[in-house]
Amino acid sequence: MDEYNLIVKLLGREPREVELGMFGALWSEHCGYKNSKPLLRLLPNKGPRILTQMGGENAGAVDIGDGLCVVMKIESHNHPSAIEPYEGAATGVGGIVRDIFAMGARPIAILDSLRFGPLSEPRNRYLFNGVVGGIGGYGNCLGIPTIAGEVSFDEAYSGNPLVNAMCVGLAKIDKLVSARASGEGNPIMLVGADTGRDGIGGANVLASRVFDEGSAELRPTVQVGNPFMEKLLMEACLELAEKHADWMIGIQDLGAAGLTSSTVESAGRGGMGIDIDVACVPRREQGMSPYEVMLSESQERMIVIARKEHQDDVRRHFEHWELEVDVIGHVTEDGLVHVRDAGTEVARIPGPLLLEPPEYRRQGTRPEYLDRLQSYDLAALPDIEASAAAGALIRLLSSPELADKRWVWRQYDHQVLTNTVIGPGSDAAVLRVKGNGKGIALTTDGNGVYCYLNPRVGGIIAVAEAARNVVCTGAEPLALTDCLNFGNPEKLDVYYQMEEAVLGMAEACEKLGTPVISGNVSLFNETNGESVLPTPVIGMLGLLEDVERRCGMGFRHEGDEVFLLGASLDQPVESLAGSEYLRELHKLMAGNPQIDLDLEVRVQRACLDAIREGVLKSAHDCSAGGLAVALAECCIDGGRGFDGSVASVGGRLDAALFGEAQSRIIVSCAPAATAALVEVAHRNDVPLMPLGRVAGDRLRLGDLLDVLVSELKRAYAEGLPNALSRA
Repeated sequence: MDEYNLIVKLLGREPREVELGMFGALWSEHCGYKNSKPLLRLLPNKGPRILTQMGGENAGAVDIGDGLCVVMKIESHNHPSAIEPYEGAATGVGGIVRDIFAMGARPIAILDSLRFGPLSEPRNRYLFNGVVGGIGGYGNCLGIPTIAGEVSFDEAYSGNPLVNAMCVGLAKIDKLVSARASGEGNPIMLVGADTGRDGIGGANVLASRVFDEGSAELRPTVQVGNPFMEKLLMEACLELAEKHADWMIGIQDLGAAGLTSSTVESAGRGGMGIDIDVACVPRREQGMSPYEVMLSESQERMIVIARKEHQDDVRRHFEHWELEVDVIGHVTEDGLVHVRDAGTEVARIPGPLLLEPPEYRRQGTRPEYLDRLQSYDLAALPDIEASAAAGALIRLLSSPELADKRWVWRQYDHQVLTNTVIGPGSDAAVLRVKGNGKGIALTTDGNGVYCYLNPRVGGIIAVAEAARNVVCTGAEPLALTDCLNFGNPEKLDVYYQMEEAVLGMAEACEKLGTPVISGNVSLFNETNGESVLPTPVIGMLGLLEDVERRCGMGFRHEGDEVFLLGASLDQPVESLAGSEYLRELHKLMAGNPQIDLDLEVRVQRACLDAIREGVLKSAHDCSAGGLAVALAECCIDGGRGFDGSVASVGGRLDAALFGEAQSRIIVSCAPAATAALVEVAHRNDVPLMPLGRVAGDRLRLGDLLDVLVSELKRAYAEGLPNALSRA
């Protein structure tokens, strides 16, 4: 009511129905970022390679040299996917892809980051299958490879899965297209699918409220996608940008809030007004009101701001692609958003009022649970016996959290476009940039458990691990896009989690030199009063100057020496904080995760130096599951065994094998390159511990661990299918 009264004050009158709907959409949390914008300003967003202003365009662009740039963004479709998983995930992919080609960039890759409740529950299995099917179904039809991602499980996501989709495009810098409207009298042209009632209220009703037991009535707010229409739209827009950029001023996709957001935001970027007649909008349903037309979120639609002298050229261009194209309005100089229905005025609002919702900078309250969980005495837990270590490793590898996600990514075409040189299942995917010998590395990362136990450190680790994964391929981290998934920000303990996580992310971005160039915030992820785990997701971009110098994670050659870069084998019991070992074997989420950010920077620099200098044969991030799981993954990926020479550890065995201390990378090199690796580590002031060598068909670590690689591989491969097949 306070916001409604503010609207009345700003307008000097009561708003009409269409006007109130437009305010409701653009002042919603999903579109207006009311609770997050003050925090997002804390994130570094500038750098020598950054070409766009965060929030100023559909996506962020990064200069990778040779006149080329990478355009990327990640967004959420959490709430729609909870109601209608296939269409929710599919249209999430469609929306993020449109953000990329709206800038004149050719989409070359899709990534995802998914969170679900335990697969032991039938509804979670239904959601999981539907979401994976929707991502694959839409992306495969578009001919865009889905090359990387992550899947995680926790009870906190049961009622509210997280479905974050990322798209990456490639463009010539001088061909980038803006999403602005300018030039009085220039036509606003609507291209693509007809407008229906699907998705009405998606932004302000569905994505800006919590779920409860009565949320089934929200099904009509979920959009329905048509990937074949989107394919035509994509090719037509890319050809227009490439060959006829002088025919237009800008392009904008119709996503959340449909015509309202696309037209108002485009006019706002250009400092202009707009005059629209909804009677000119083609519809696929009878009797739609102006309110419904302005707020419909029907998919596969774009607006093009054409130059008036080229209006007919633009029309013929899209008609050639068999796409509907209609002039629905014009750009004006008065700064007003003017909406008519067959000439009758239904809305007249100063544009800046719609684009400047109130912001809320709250004083967060530290959650009470933090003191209890952070001070939990992990040392009181019984240590694992060496005789049980192999069984614990197999159990971890077969858990849905850590098991091979091949069941997921085999449903995606990850080789289409023939750019993929390191595909799904590695630390990061690598794509070649055709024509110049370069490559780009991409990953998505986030850990809601760490953020739950220590929101600020969790934010740091999310950025650090994403950068570390990119570094393991031999790529230098350049920039990131983020999706911040949190509960209800009006609850001060949730706001505290979000603020602390953002502060942690900002610190890590500054230290690692990875500015935030785009992203999305998804709040109100809550069901029946219970929030999801605070889950900031990072999409990281790295650059390889020579794609042939890329590095994989698997052990490759018999006799290669294996080292732990960044730490020793002995780890304190505190390294078990938030670990998968604690969750899987002790059914416990506790502890206080930590990271030494200065060490992280040095470890990443050392790994990157060693790969660039041709020293390393493999590199793999040591993270979830700890050292034992990371070694097993290196063996499984390379089809080789490992013979470790460590006879014992000075501290606890569980912490040594399964602790998740940060800033560690397992690397291998030829025996002749050992001295060079030692020199790189010394030069960067990074610990380097010999672990053993690549040998045989077993994973053996002294008398601590001894198991056949084939047995590990079977557990790893069968874990997820087995979890899905349980009745």
